[in-house]
This record gives sequence, structure tokens and C-alpha cells, in this order.
Amino acid sequence: MLRTEGPCSALALADSLAQRFAARARQQGDHGFPHENHRDLHEQGYLRLLLPRDHGGTEAGLVEMVQAQERLARGDAATALITAMAAVVMGRLREERPWPEAVFAEVCKAMLRQGGGINSCVTEPELGSISRGGVPRSRATPAPGGWVVEGHKIFVTGAPALGWFLTAVVLPPSSAAPDGEVATAIVGAGSPGLRIVETWNDALSLRGCGNADVFYDKVFVPEHLMVERRPIGTPSGSASGKASAPGLGPWSLTVAAVYLGVGQAALEAACDYANNRVPTALGRPIAEQVHIQQRIGEMQAALLAARALLLETAHAWVEQPELRPSLPARIAAAKYLCTNAACAATESGLRVAGGFSLTSALSLERHFRDARAGLFQPPQDDLALGVIGRDALTQFRRRPA
Repeated sequence: MLRTEGPCSALALADSLAQRFAARARQQGDHGFPHENHRDLHEQGYLRLLLPRDHGGTEAGLVEMVQAQERLARGDAATALITAMAAVVMGRLREERPWPEAVFAEVCKAMLRQGGGINSCVTEPELGSISRGGVPRSRATPAPGGWVVEGHKIFVTGAPALGWFLTAVVLPPSSAAPDGEVATAIVGAGSPGLRIVETWNDALSLRGCGNADVFYDKVFVPEHLMVERRPIGTPSGSASGKASAPGLGPWSLTVAAVYLGVGQAALEAACDYANNRVPTALGRPIAEQVHIQQRIGEMQAALLAARALLLETAHAWVEQPELRPSLPARIAAAKYLCTNAACAATESGLRVAGGFSLTSALSLERHFRDARAGLFQPPQDDLALGVIGRDALTQFRRRPA
């Protein structure tokens, strides 16, 4: 039954859910999609945190959601990533309101009533990463009352748990757009012709995130659900028309927080192991060994530094709106530091536990694998460093005398 009582701390709720998710991961491993986790997200009211108050949600702020997402990821990173994707979408929609209000209300009400996440479906086999440009091959053709969508999307995170698939399509040329338009088709789960093919269960990382292929075989989309149309060649972005590169919006910080949570989970698992592992040859916990303390110190230092920038950036976005034009570089830096800190920390965790870390008896091998997925979330390291570098060069460019 869906929780409807007064506001509950997002952090406390995330902690409670993380404990459930971690217990399931220990019992069931990370093969297969964790449908129970997503039922809990709906029934316990976590998804309501993403929705605006004027449409029945509890509308948690950016800082609170960044903190909550890190804690949720300590229990199960795959589930937390799906929620972060929904946060990226809903954060933008509730702040910018680029859709007709009746359409936005329809989507919010459905999420409140029946649960299910929401995600953008843009990556295609030929297109590659959305962060590197390109025009979708998925097409929409006019039909009475709407459009018919055909195409194939890959890496649709959370596909088995989504209520809405925000699908990037190309519309045919018109007098207003001679080269055609790119638009978002709002496709509801269960639409005739919508087919999900599980292709991710044996992946290296985040095996429970449902990063499936999605096929559209003449899926009908009503006219009012074809939104955010723009001529091909014009920049995507906010309602104001300002370009927004993938992974550089403020709500992308919730994705960075997921990987920080993976690193934190590895730190806690490594500490637990070190404090309780007493080899007979040593006669005391390995935590007393200097080299173990140094490994744990490396993990802690990297995570503390990444968390500091992550939260500082979230606070700056909320509390200093005048800084927002300059914050994409800091958002890129936060993502870069969080994912690389997670990779470094999870590797150090393996070294703390030695050979036991390679077995499923410890969660360290799962955290090690899951952290690697962060390297491929936009912006990838090369793009992130480019954004950061260009910003620094601009800031410190000497002006002519």
C-alpha cells in the first residue's frame, strides 16, 4: 500500500530501503531484475520525492535527493541508478515545465497511482553515445490522431520497471522544418508494439539495472504525447533554448551520487572485513596492520573529497542562482571525481580482503564491478575533463593590456 502520511526524511527513507536492497542482494545475488525493489520504491513513497507538489508529489530538493541517492546506492546501485535517471528527467520537467501542463499532469498522476519509473530512450546501435552527437534513426510518421513510431533503442536503463519511455524520434520534413524535426514521443509501458528484450543480465556491472534493448514496432503515440519538437540542427536543452550537454544538468548530480554510494559501500564492507578478520597466524584483526589502515585511509580520503565537491556543487546550484551559468564545469568535475573515487576505492577494497574479495561471500566484488559503469555515464572522463579544462582556460585567460 502506498505511503500517504506526512513528509518523511528522504535520507531516512533511503537508509531503510538500502538495508532491504542490500539484504536481497546478499540472498539473491545480482542476476535478474529486482522487481521487489521497485515495488518498495513505489509503495514506500520514494518515487513521490521526485514529483512536484502541485501534482501530488513531495518534491524533495536537489541537495536532499543527491544525499538520498548516495545512501540508496549503498544498498543496491542498480536500483539507485534507475531512480537517478528518473530524478534527472523529473527534476528538469518540474522546474522548466517544457510540456503542456495537462500532459505533465497525466504522467505524474500515472506514476503516483501505479508506480513505475521514467527515463529518456535515446541511444541507438548506430548512434552510439548521445553525448557525442548524432540524429536518431527512430522515426515517427503521421497517423490519424497522432504518430506511429518505429525504431530500436539500446541501454534503456530500468526498462522492466519503467512506466514511461521518453523516446527520441525524427519527424518528417515540413514547411517549418525542411530537414525534419527531433521530438520526444512519450510512450507508455505496455503500449502495443513496444517490446523489451533483456540483454543485460550477464553484463559486467549493474546487472540489475535492466539496461535492455527496446523495440518499437508501429507503436501509436497520440498527438498530445509528441512533445519538445525542434528542427534538426538546433540545440537541445532547456525551455529557454539554452543548450544543455548530457550529464551537465544539475540533476545529473544524483547519478554521480550513485557511484559515490558504491564507493562508500565498498569502504564499509572493507572496514567490516578488516575489523573481523583474525588470521590464526596473526592472532588479532587485520585492521591493526599499518598497510590495511593505509588502504582504508586511501579509500576514505578519495570519497570524502568527492563528496565535498558533490554537495558543494548541489548547494551552489540551489543557493546561488547567479552562479548557474558557470556550474556545468563543476558538475562535470563532481561526476569525474565521484566515479573515479568509486573505482579507486572498490579496487582498494579488494586488496584489503585479498582472495576472499573475489567470492560472492563478500559484496566487494559486486561493488568493484558496479563502480566501473560510472566511467561510461555522460560525461565520460575525456568529455568531462575537456569541459573542466576549457572553463579553467577561460577563467584565467589574460586579457590584452
